[in-house]
Amino acid sequence: MSGVDYRGAGVDYDALDEGKRLAMTHALATSSLAGGRGARPLDASRGQPAFVFELAGRGLAFVLEGLGTKSIIARQVLERLHINRFDAVAYDTVAAIVNDLCCVGALPLVVNAYFATGSSDWHRDAQRASALIAGWREACEEAGCAWGGGESPTLPGLVAEADIELAGSAIGALAQGTEPILGEQLAAGDEIVIVSSSGLHANGSSLARAVASRLPEGYATRLGSGRLLGDALLDRSLIYVGLVERLLGERLPVTYFSHITGHGLAKLMRPAAQLTYQISRLPRVPEVLELLVSEAGLSAREAYSTFNMGCGFAVYCRPGSGEAVAAAAREGGHDALLAGTARAGPRRVVLEPLGVTYDSETLELSPRARV
Repeated sequence: MSGVDYRGAGVDYDALDEGKRLAMTHALATSSLAGGRGARPLDASRGQPAFVFELAGRGLAFVLEGLGTKSIIARQVLERLHINRFDAVAYDTVAAIVNDLCCVGALPLVVNAYFATGSSDWHRDAQRASALIAGWREACEEAGCAWGGGESPTLPGLVAEADIELAGSAIGALAQGTEPILGEQLAAGDEIVIVSSSGLHANGSSLARAVASRLPEGYATRLGSGRLLGDALLDRSLIYVGLVERLLGERLPVTYFSHITGHGLAKLMRPAAQLTYQISRLPRVPEVLELLVSEAGLSAREAYSTFNMGCGFAVYCRPGSGEAVAAAAREGGHDALLAGTARAGPRRVVLEPLGVTYDSETLELSPRARV
């Protein structure tokens, strides 16, 4: 099978990131408007996983996130393998939202849902719809937040008739008297703990679908463990809110959090600090991701900037505290390891075990100057 990459599957990060930077630049120009309602935006949070603002002396954070095309995998697996995993993709969506929110040190209060379908008939399948709702509620319970409501539009001509687009938003709060975690305290010598993923999570689904479509058995392809590819692709994402809450509650000296999603491990240099993020140890790669990488013919450089490759979340902390952070993660049921260190040097990520380096231009999400 000839190779296929993420761009060939329809996702071009260069174009997407340019659009994000342009949007953030124009958004930055509106910051002063919030003052008329008694709020103060923290512009340093622009380009971070969640937007932070202050209101009545309290730090709040807001985020909107979507699942992407993973719901198509769930639909295809249901049609072809008769396995209903819509609970999992609902859970994944909430995970994508709250994991981003807690990166700035905010814990989720309320999550709202966005369920857009191409036809209102989507909801007539009671088992599928019930699974979706149950998964969303379970994820909110896991994250310790209320499900406030949401929107469920029918968009014929915009969303395919057989499909559902899943997304949502959340608002969270920082602990009273604490500052948001925006990477401003990051320094050379800080340690980096990587907390493992459970599998695909919520990025790389378009490429996963492209790979599955080219396999003779498609989603029925057997992995080394005997599991079906379609079932393994829909393993639930992990929610890291409990870990963040524990680390903050124990006052461990955390200087940054990174949710490893789009861009893979290049996301380790999401903060604007001019540092080199040197990784000397990597977690085990889930077998479903190993298969996708092999069948797509991806190089290590391509694989680790497309999929999470077993890395779900990164915690940056002061020198000497990494083992305590990793232990806290393990006590909370996560696999974790002290993976590397921030070093003085140019802004880049160095994956030593693979001989791969991502330079600064690989990931640049900061807004331009005000317009």
